[in-house]
Amino acid sequence: MRVAVLQLNSQGMSSTKLFNYVRIAQKQSVQVLVLGEYILNPFFKELQNMSFTMIKEQASHQTKILKDLSSTYNMTIIAPLVIVKKKQVFKTIAKFSPSSTSYYHQQLLINYSHWNEEKFFDNEIKALKSPLIFKIDGFKFAIMNGFELHFDELFSKLENKNIDCVLLPSVSTFESFERWKNLISTRAFTHNCYILRANRIGEYQDKDGMWEFYGDSLLASPNGEILEHLGNREELMIVDMTHTEVVRARRFWGFKEAVNKRISLL
Repeated sequence: MRVAVLQLNSQGMSSTKLFNYVRIAQKQSVQVLVLGEYILNPFFKELQNMSFTMIKEQASHQTKILKDLSSTYNMTIIAPLVIVKKKQVFKTIAKFSPSSTSYYHQQLLINYSHWNEEKFFDNEIKALKSPLIFKIDGFKFAIMNGFELHFDELFSKLENKNIDCVLLPSVSTFESFERWKNLISTRAFTHNCYILRANRIGEYQDKDGMWEFYGDSLLASPNGEILEHLGNREELMIVDMTHTEVVRARRFWGFKEAVNKRISLL
């Protein structure tokens, strides 16, 4: 399975770079392309000062472009989007395939005083459900937002789904790259699956200082190893993954088998 991460800063209404990189990916036989958070929309702190009309116009514009790109280049595109419905603003991850479009509404949002997405967005607070799952050529993906990677309860929803790779769009900042590498490699190892993280680059300035989005998009293996990673500049990362490697890791480490033996005794 060949997948690509497009590491960019916020593109606003422009689609030139997106077109160019999708064409490059298609020539390299990429089947799935993943974008980081707040690439197609302004960063969260900027959204707070925008009108519903502007946010909706931007989302509609980007949605049309992504549908066209997916259809034209026969590629599945995973793109975080902020959308508006009936004057409510939702934080989602969209899956554009050549034949259909699906949306995953983020279930767990950042709720800190300096960065409170939970308060701003209208995503419903309810019982957790499984992240969005899809399959291409027998290879099974799950999609979750970067912040959601912290929560065991969400991973438990994937426990018996036999996921090969978790796609993880993120918007990490404040020099947290070492913590994120450790978290991603640990999750990949304990669940014996690939995790492919797409982080944005660029910066945002507010009265309290500079927010620097450092990139470091990466691929972790089912054995918890960092196989590929980018730096802090605009770049396209193309990676290959195999279902065989996932099966091999699960058989070798036997984590799920050890638990299933004990479940059968209940």
